Amino acid sequence: MTKKSSTSSTESKWTGMVPVDDTALAVTDTGGPGIPVVYLNGQFATQGYWRRVIAELGTGWRHITYDERARGKKSKRSADYSFEAAVRDVDAVLAARGVDRALVVGWSYGAFVGAHWADRNPDRTVGAVLVDGAQPYDWLDEALEQRIRKLFRRMGWFMPLLRPTGLTPRMTAEQMANSNIEVGKLARERELGPVLDNITVPVRYVLASGASFGSKGDEQELIRTGLDPVFGRKPNIQLSAKVASNHGAILKKDYPAVAEAVREVAALDRAGR
Repeated sequence: MTKKSSTSSTESKWTGMVPVDDTALAVTDTGGPGIPVVYLNGQFATQGYWRRVIAELGTGWRHITYDERARGKKSKRSADYSFEAAVRDVDAVLAARGVDRALVVGWSYGAFVGAHWADRNPDRTVGAVLVDGAQPYDWLDEALEQRIRKLFRRMGWFMPLLRPTGLTPRMTAEQMANSNIEVGKLARERELGPVLDNITVPVRYVLASGASFGSKGDEQELIRTGLDPVFGRKPNIQLSAKVASNHGAILKKDYPAVAEAVREVAALDRAGR
């Protein structure tokens, strides 16, 4: 089967709003003839987190970033903050920008979105780079669920103060907690394992070290071990790098490793043509 071109080109940079469902997303598309790379943000992060990766890769790529529902300064609120909505948003953004095939790069929550999108769209996916996320591991139990709800309730009083800056989402504490708990359920081995096993395109992981916000002790490192069986049984899914940065700092401090994984995946796609 012949793959469609991955270079649905537009010459100039475009910034604007893309309607989807009951909302609209703030999108930036650098344009150009290079391979389109769509960046999928952390759960409550914004497209600005990718600026160092984008600068490291340079102008030979077509970089597409966007802020998820109620994130950032411009993306609108929605009645639906579910994971399925996040996956639909990838389709909406790529369709609006006329992109047939893209390389997906996701960090944290965005890695889960990228894995599911690659599973469902093998003919449209150049490959995936998953950054310290989408690790199959049963980390959510009832005690942790209550801990998550308590944490977000505690943060609820000051988050509205930061919303004008775009640093916190325009979501309630309950909505944020529900989103976090939902991804915990999606991370369970019986849920995420089959998704990863079904991916046929090249996938490269870049993993952080140490803890993440809200985790305790070696919880995060244990979660990362959930990928070891995947690497063993899926030759198209490999570890590109394990870096020194923790989960929250990886895009800031170890962006060269992420950029190198993008180059690696693109080279594998070209070699497979």
